[in-house]
Amino acid sequence: QVNLVESGGGLVQAGGSLRLSCAASGRTFERRAIGWFRQAPGKEREFVASIAHASQNTKYGASVKGRFTISRDTATNTGYLQMNNLKPEDTAVYYCATAGAYTFTTPAAYGVWGQGTQVIVSS
Repeated sequence: QVNLVESGGGLVQAGGSLRLSCAASGRTFERRAIGWFRQAPGKEREFVASIAHASQNTKYGASVKGRFTISRDTATNTGYLQMNNLKPEDTAVYYCATAGAYTFTTPAAYGVWGQGTQVIVSS
């Protein structure tokens, strides 16, 4: 069985931090990029960050660059999104997913998706 499970979401105050995890079963992340997206009610799913496999090259959406850091741990088959200096506008459901290249920023380019984890930043 192959799937992705996000965790680490919660309610935090503006300026706080959270670290999201994306645990993969099977060989989900093998030779695949990991992407993080977020979606707030009434809004389109938005690209947050992505990371390549071997090179670990990264890409960030403009709204989170400098505040969020994406990483991966091949030993535990887990992806991470460290979120610092959170803002109320970061409130959304956060999803991890896989793609053939980290340069993709559209949801359509990603195949396997997790069910999401809720992040709420109070103001």
